[in-house]
Amino acid sequence: MKVPEPRKLPSGTWFIQMRLNGISVPVSASTKKECIRQAQLIKAEHRAETRVIAPKSKNTIKQIMKDYVANLPEKTSPATVRGYNSIIDTRFLSVSALLPDQVKDWQKVIDEEAAKISAKTLKNSWGFVKSSFRAAHIAIPEVKLPQVVNDDRRWLEPDDLKTFITHVKGNRFEIPTLLALHGLRRSEIFAMTYEKISLKEKTITIHGAAVIGEDNKLVQKDENKNVTSRRVIPILIPELSAAIEAIPQSERTGLVYTANPTTLYWYINKVCEECGFPKVGVHGLRHSFASLAYHLGLSEQETMELGGWADYNTMRKIYTHLAKADRLKAQNKIAIFFNKNANKNANESTAP
Repeated sequence: MKVPEPRKLPSGTWFIQMRLNGISVPVSASTKKECIRQAQLIKAEHRAETRVIAPKSKNTIKQIMKDYVANLPEKTSPATVRGYNSIIDTRFLSVSALLPDQVKDWQKVIDEEAAKISAKTLKNSWGFVKSSFRAAHIAIPEVKLPQVVNDDRRWLEPDDLKTFITHVKGNRFEIPTLLALHGLRRSEIFAMTYEKISLKEKTITIHGAAVIGEDNKLVQKDENKNVTSRRVIPILIPELSAAIEAIPQSERTGLVYTANPTTLYWYINKVCEECGFPKVGVHGLRHSFASLAYHLGLSEQETMELGGWADYNTMRKIYTHLAKADRLKAQNKIAIFFNKNANKNANESTAP
């Protein structure tokens, strides 16, 4: 019996989307052969009228998502699993305790989430919901998502930072990554020693730099990029203190980062990709710090001092770019408002 050709999803699962009597029927399995077999069985049962397509689920939306995570292939990245669990715990809470057929207006749910998180985060979160529904053979609601802006941005939004920090927890690159989120340059991270981080005073002393020399090895320098780069800043992210405290006292000596210089850039981009964020690299995390400062209302001067920026024009350019991104978000909110009103008017016009 002929069925559509299965395709392999990024998670490793094989997937077929069929339509039977106008109803979308998703089929998924761990192998291509099993996926085809299940699709053929469903199609045969449907023709024999022994199978009801798209039955109502007896599980809540939250349980459906949990079941999807529980049945992921063994090779699925732990970071991906953490990301999915984060969505379960923080997104779509207004409907997660309901059965799928109890949700009468999914567009309203989407609009509510759009008011809380970035369009990119919402797109990724909704994608996870859709994957969970497909695996449970539940019809996927049609919704209109906000336009994703800043695809070319090279920083993380404030809403993305907590998810990012959760993903790096416990990794050997956690400390240098969190230093980047404190606004440190790559050269400053490579020169950072444990002795310059005071857990007692809760400060980070930034003095010295390390650049990549011949054979891709680091060359330590006493001088920073500029005079303002030499600074003492507070430890702003509690996870940094916790990560250092987890290291035995006898091992808290010397350079914080001793791996290949290019590995940190690769690792940060790998985490970004797993989270569905733009690949920002080390420098992008520094700009993420500036983005957070901007959204928290810090002045350009205050941000310059914390981040060690010497050129006011550079700081101005960053803040201007962020303001432009905010304007695009505002346009999305207006579009959501009018879309909501249009749906309301349409419902009223069709009411008896």
